[in-house]
Amino acid sequence: MENGVERENGEMELFREEEVRDISGLKRGRDYIEVTCGCTSQRYGDAVGRLRVFLSGDLEISCECTPGCQEGRLTPTAFEKHCGKDNAKKWRNNIWVFLNDEKVPLSKTVLLKYYDQAPKNLSISGRHYGRAFHRDEFIRCSSCNKERRFRLRTKEECRNHHGASLDTNWKCSDHLDRISCDYEEERASRRRYRGCARSPTCKGCTSCVCLGCEFCRFSDCGCQICIDFTRNAGA
Repeated sequence: MENGVERENGEMELFREEEVRDISGLKRGRDYIEVTCGCTSQRYGDAVGRLRVFLSGDLEISCECTPGCQEGRLTPTAFEKHCGKDNAKKWRNNIWVFLNDEKVPLSKTVLLKYYDQAPKNLSISGRHYGRAFHRDEFIRCSSCNKERRFRLRTKEECRNHHGASLDTNWKCSDHLDRISCDYEEERASRRRYRGCARSPTCKGCTSCVCLGCEFCRFSDCGCQICIDFTRNAGA
């Protein structure tokens, strides 16, 4: 088995219990684990967040540097920069987790195991562990006119974005994250980061732009794009 550990009930587990049990804030999801993380700046001190490690190798950090921080989910590089770290672009060593109540750099933990495997499994067609990789997309709210980010890491997220892209009356409250129009719009500098595995500020390449796969096309959807894909796939 290439990725994860199979439990007795057949479900997939990213890490064995003994590998991560001493990391603070551990929480398990269906295809990810989440832990408390942080980054220390000489100017601003410690900034904390919640790191999600996905089976696909993706890493996302929900910033909690201040109550009500509107940055949302960030890549490690973006989180490092947001925290004001002077020597940015060394996030493997600058971002830490609490291991046995001590700050330990990510580079010295097991948490980067799937991330380190990802480039070896990423082909030029953008395939990530047998499925297409999808970069983040944005849709504008019909009510407040603010652009909202959609992360397409799971099939549920892809379905939510697909439905929103077809809905001319889509609103912030329809988002999976249950955001409201009162939330600030992401800064333009932040919107440049869309999760490409090749380059954080990529504007679209074969590694992150999917033209259609079973992950983002749906046989029960009546739009022409999905109908054509389903018909061609069954041909």
